[in-house]
Amino acid sequence: NPAAEAQPLPHGIEPDFGNLEEELGLNDEIDLHGLDNDGIPLTSYAWQDKYRPRKPRYFNRVKTGYDWNAYNKTHYDHDNPPPKIVQGYKFNIFYPDLIDKTKTPQYFLERADTDDFCILRFKAGPPYEDVAFKIINRQWNKSRKRAFRCTFERGVLSLYFNFASHWYRR
Repeated sequence: NPAAEAQPLPHGIEPDFGNLEEELGLNDEIDLHGLDNDGIPLTSYAWQDKYRPRKPRYFNRVKTGYDWNAYNKTHYDHDNPPPKIVQGYKFNIFYPDLIDKTKTPQYFLERADTDDFCILRFKAGPPYEDVAFKIINRQWNKSRKRAFRCTFERGVLSLYFNFASHWYRR
């Protein structure tokens, strides 16, 4: 204590008097470092970082291509193609650290700000937060022959779909 050292000690008191309490750990000061607000010691575990809430990793692809309808066939050719359109999506979302591995992650379609788009939300449970994507609001072709796939295996949720194509006839 610098203030105590600045004052001269009374006659007959040794300079090391009072340090015995500190040496024995009996001083009145309490070290609050390493305690939370309730006074409970904070401990860090090796697994706590693995289960903290977080967004999952994902890998997405947008399938684009040309729509060779009657109008585009008459106005475009292979040297001058029509503008590309979105034909489908592929979503791979990784959930390697799910707490309840028996519960399959799910997806939900929600309304967006306009009717041209919708929100595709993936929900898996702890420790993962929901992740959502804004996609085009069109009818899905849910046929396996048209590459529809919704599987959850080895911690990866795969959702692949193409949009339904409408062929018009006279």
